[in-house]
Amino acid sequence: EPEVDINSPDKAKCEEILKENILKELDACTEKVMLKLSLPSVDNFYKECVDHPMCLRVVALSGGYERAKANEILSKQTGMIASFSRALTEGLTYEMTEEDYEAALDKSIEGIFQASKST
Repeated sequence: EPEVDINSPDKAKCEEILKENILKELDACTEKVMLKLSLPSVDNFYKECVDHPMCLRVVALSGGYERAKANEILSKQTGMIASFSRALTEGLTYEMTEEDYEAALDKSIEGIFQASKST
């Protein structure tokens, strides 16, 4: 579950190094794997991983982005789906009524689903 810090001034370079090494490892794999990666700086950056024959699925970590931003970035990543735990619970509080909590959670799930579906 490699995660690149979204605030890193070298985020794009880190992603390049990460992808290069992931592709090497995928080429050497004898069993199919699933990758769980931070949302990339460049649209479809991990498409080679998505399309690799040894990759079952690439799921995206929200990585600290606010949910709306994470959904926006994810919606531009062909073949990636969400694995957003932090973004999923954004805005949920103990003080909410059950009705408000469920409505907020439903809205969060729907937004993340749509971002995943658009890929």
